[in-house]
Amino acid sequence: MKKLWVYLKDYKKESVLAPLFKLLESLMDLLVPLAVAAIINEGIGKNDPGLILRYFLLLIALAALGMGFSFTAQFMAAKASVGFSTKLRQALFDHIQKLSYRELDTLGADTLITRMTSDVNQIQNGLNLALRLLLRSPFIVFGAMVMAFTIDTQCALIFAVAIPVLSVVVFGIMLLSIPLFSKVQGALDRLLGLTRENLTGVRVIRAFCKERQETDEFDRQNDLLTRLNQRVGRLSALMNPATYLIINVATILLIRQGALRVQAGALQQGDVVALYNYMAQIVVELVKLASLIITIDKSLACGRRVQGMLEVKPTMAYPAQLSRMPLANAPKARFDHVSFSYSASGDPALSDISFSAARGQTVGIIGGTGSGKTTLIQLLSRFYDATVGTVSVDGIDVKDYPEGALMEKIGVVPQKAVLFEGSVRDNMLWGNENATDEEIWAALKAAQAEDVVKGKEGELDARIEQGGRNLSGGQRQRLTIARALVKQPEILILDDSASALDFATDLALRRAIAALPGEMTVFIVSQRSSSVRQADQILVLDDGRLAGLGSHGQLMESCQVYQEIYYSQFPEERKQTGREALA
Repeated sequence: MKKLWVYLKDYKKESVLAPLFKLLESLMDLLVPLAVAAIINEGIGKNDPGLILRYFLLLIALAALGMGFSFTAQFMAAKASVGFSTKLRQALFDHIQKLSYRELDTLGADTLITRMTSDVNQIQNGLNLALRLLLRSPFIVFGAMVMAFTIDTQCALIFAVAIPVLSVVVFGIMLLSIPLFSKVQGALDRLLGLTRENLTGVRVIRAFCKERQETDEFDRQNDLLTRLNQRVGRLSALMNPATYLIINVATILLIRQGALRVQAGALQQGDVVALYNYMAQIVVELVKLASLIITIDKSLACGRRVQGMLEVKPTMAYPAQLSRMPLANAPKARFDHVSFSYSASGDPALSDISFSAARGQTVGIIGGTGSGKTTLIQLLSRFYDATVGTVSVDGIDVKDYPEGALMEKIGVVPQKAVLFEGSVRDNMLWGNENATDEEIWAALKAAQAEDVVKGKEGELDARIEQGGRNLSGGQRQRLTIARALVKQPEILILDDSASALDFATDLALRRAIAALPGEMTVFIVSQRSSSVRQADQILVLDDGRLAGLGSHGQLMESCQVYQEIYYSQFPEERKQTGREALA
């Protein structure tokens, strides 16, 4: 938690003034019982209306000053806490953006969302209350005891005994409850992860009639979170009755002792009232302190979780600049004995992959589900770093490119078509923020999305909902392909991005991309053999290994895995081949 204070450095003045003005307000409150005692002892006791009026005006002045000090402290605390949380949330977001896919896979989206929202909000609330009350409440408690000693030493001894006992109770409950709040936040993480999974996969759940099972699992996780909250709530709930019990016992002893002292003539009645008021102030402040400690406990637990997130180090490092210029005669992309394993995975996803792709070449990548196709192109984009071997672009290891320099060369169309809320133009400008409308229309035409956009009211200004909910799967895929083409990349990666397109549109798309000017190297990842059939070279992956490499004709003669994939999609050609063999 200490490492988070750096985000409060721009609010040092507010962080000092907020508790300072609260202490001034507390001082006004501590003077009130003395004024009341003077009214009783001097004004009422001696029947002096003028004195009563003067002290009444003094009470009004103390209240006005206290209100002014309180408003100032509230403003300063709010400014510091909101500014702190803003900087912390921004720092956390920036840090997450620097993490590689490996760390993001390990942490999980639900955990990241919880840290960015719930945890940071809890820290903000805790800081706000701490700046206002963390010093005020102890100041009132111990200040009341000191003021009691100025009135009567024997009665003040009751304060001196009650306050340490109260401190033991309060801080004992705090120490026991802090670990439980961490468990509560962990259970909340799991519940949010389950909720997110159900909301994103609701169609699949309904398709397989798994609503009852998912509801039962949600109930189980929800009950677990409820039980943890009840457990920590019961422990925290002990604080109020325990403190009230101690304070009430102390109050009874104080009134008894005060009555005896008045009867003996050592105290005046107004002094007993003042002592009682100080005890009442202690009760109020301890109730506030109990609530404050619970909030601070939660904030500390959340702060440790956020700090732990900020301490996650990115596994990828980037040089400040290229050590050498790209080689003109080098392959556009090259894999040299590359192997890769995901975190916490025993078996490698890719094993000993070697191939090269020349400028302007089209490379098809095909294989069964889980064969490593997407993993291979993610290594080329350096979303992950190869475990063994070297991946290079233009003769330079991808690890030697400065941050962002490699992605300037590459346009990626992922498996899942993701569009953002805004207009069609806004989404296209992700590829190139300086692109003209003519360039956008050219990319849309090549991606076979021109008719889609022209059919929308407003065309390029047509609204796209979050995630592209108002578009079909094929429309989303064509727009994401157009977004990548607007970038005019040197390497275009189509990761099974035409799966929702019919064969005719898929063919027209590949022909349009091939006709684009320049020497763009294209990687087509597909389950369809028809999509990669015309590629200059085809990589056939089988369980993470390169089972075949060559053109369609070469693979049909030499690669059994490719033959099985092809004939499974075109069984009539197997029959025709069989008849020719018999003839």
